[in-house]
Amino acid sequence: MFTITPKHIFIALCTLFLIYSSFIYNQPSIHSKNKIFHQKRAGEGKLVWQKYNCQSCHQLYGLGGYLGPDLTNIYSNPQKGEVVIRAMLESGTRQMPSFKLKEDEVLSLLEFLKSADASGRADPREFKVNELGLTEPNEN
Repeated sequence: MFTITPKHIFIALCTLFLIYSSFIYNQPSIHSKNKIFHQKRAGEGKLVWQKYNCQSCHQLYGLGGYLGPDLTNIYSNPQKGEVVIRAMLESGTRQMPSFKLKEDEVLSLLEFLKSADASGRADPREFKVNELGLTEPNEN
């Protein structure tokens, strides 16, 4: 007769852990195949992002300044996307100056934002500005 010992339970749990781990680590590659971006150009775009200090006003993954919007998922947003990003970069807005970027810098920055979009979702919380000019999360 077969008896279950702690050794058998340990082996079963280790086997299940390895199966689950391989499943989890293979998931991102399954979901990101349709979100292809050029890695070298995206790296150059990160340098453009840093050169013009974009993080002082904008956020990626909820980290950065609060003057401009979070740009983590702006590339896949149906109301915005590449066309609106390019227009904002070229003409600026009331709060955002036109940096007069070269076409190569614009393409690199677009690729960087595309890669950020492909990597995950931003924090969806909304923030309000209090009477001291500081931001705090909405309680809604």
